Amino acid sequence: MSESTTTTMTTTTNLSQAVLTVYSKEIMFHAQPVLRYAQFATKKTELGVTPGLKITFMRYNNLTPGGVLDENEPMTTQALSASQIHIEVKEYGNAIKVSELLLQSAFDDVLASGARLLGLDYAQVVDTMFRDVVLASPNVYYANNKASRDAITEDDLFSSTAVKDLVEILETKNVRKYNGDAYICFIHPHQARGLKDDPDFKNAKDYGAIYAGEIGRVDDVIFISTTQQPIVEQGEGKPNIYRGVIFGDNAYGWAEALPVEMRDGGIVDFGRQHSLAWYSIMGAGQIESDNILVFETA
Repeated sequence: MSESTTTTMTTTTNLSQAVLTVYSKEIMFHAQPVLRYAQFATKKTELGVTPGLKITFMRYNNLTPGGVLDENEPMTTQALSASQIHIEVKEYGNAIKVSELLLQSAFDDVLASGARLLGLDYAQVVDTMFRDVVLASPNVYYANNKASRDAITEDDLFSSTAVKDLVEILETKNVRKYNGDAYICFIHPHQARGLKDDPDFKNAKDYGAIYAGEIGRVDDVIFISTTQQPIVEQGEGKPNIYRGVIFGDNAYGWAEALPVEMRDGGIVDFGRQHSLAWYSIMGAGQIESDNILVFETA
């Protein structure tokens, strides 16, 4: 009886080629800075009615103080005097473009994600615009009353002592508090970290925050923490400088001729290309420069 031999042929398949890439439906976006400046701006929108590229803010000068009146003597009258602050408006915007092929083949709603990114971009542009305006103030305080930035050492951190110095400067200038309540102070998280250890610091969670981004207060100063505050790197052997700002009422203005709009680019190449943009006509500027005080600490 003869023997029969059965040979089994095995085909090997590379597993990695058979596994499909699976995409999550959860879309993630890069982290954005905390954007807070717009809520404290004095806003004017008259350009929608009156032609021009500037919005003018009127600032009345104080009267000469009155006093005791003599009987039967008429009061002396004085004329009102005022100065003008002009804020120029410009076009602002940003746009994206996607193809019809991408819209039809993508697993994500590309236009919806793009619209969200445009919204985040608009917020950052506006916040940066206001930040740059207030930081352009010529009034600068250096930590612990140092004479200049070069004199600041790594021990010159932000503290409640610095806060009280800043308040003294503003109150000496008769700067009114924002909404008659408190001065507003924007600080970097690094500055906030040292302040939170100070026994004079009151956490916003303990009394209830009023404004977006509010982390706490010391006396009549409310603190807003944001990574939008700039860091000046001085190089080896010198500490980084953190720039904050404190201000009172009517410190800076927002001139808005056209509120932000989301616009599409219409039909392009027979509908094969789609574009989306945000667009606004606006500007920012200081109203009361004496009401703004920039400070620098380690």
